[in-house]
Amino acid sequence: MNDGDEYFMKQALKEALKALDSDEVPIGAIVVMNEKIIARGYNQVETLNDSTAHAEIIALTAAFNFLGSKYLPEATLYVTIEPCTMCFGALYWSKIGKVVFGASDPKHGGLSLHASSKNLLHPKTEIVKDILAEECALLMKDFFRKRR
Repeated sequence: MNDGDEYFMKQALKEALKALDSDEVPIGAIVVMNEKIIARGYNQVETLNDSTAHAEIIALTAAFNFLGSKYLPEATLYVTIEPCTMCFGALYWSKIGKVVFGASDPKHGGLSLHASSKNLLHPKTEIVKDILAEECALLMKDFFRKRR
């Protein structure tokens, strides 16, 4: 783990706290290019009444709009929890350069669910996992514990 990955994952965790404050599943995401945050997102499924309003999708859309481009080969997505299959599909089509996630999601995570996960992302996309995994997982565990 490098200090940059940890710094940016902390920024994604701040987005996850926004979701938590909105009574959403606390997942946050940011898109980084040239060591600068160009887009942010957090889960807004309940707020927008939209099952596709995941943190990753919102952050990707903001990045596309910011850059005026539909591809992100020079960008990195930081997300607190392993993306689901839907989000991996969006990441594939975005041609994102790198995906960094905090905690794995054995129940819903795209990599966890698909044995041949190499096809979930563009061939040139790099994956880094387990960055601040404990902090990311704890936020989710606390959220679901309080809901039961």
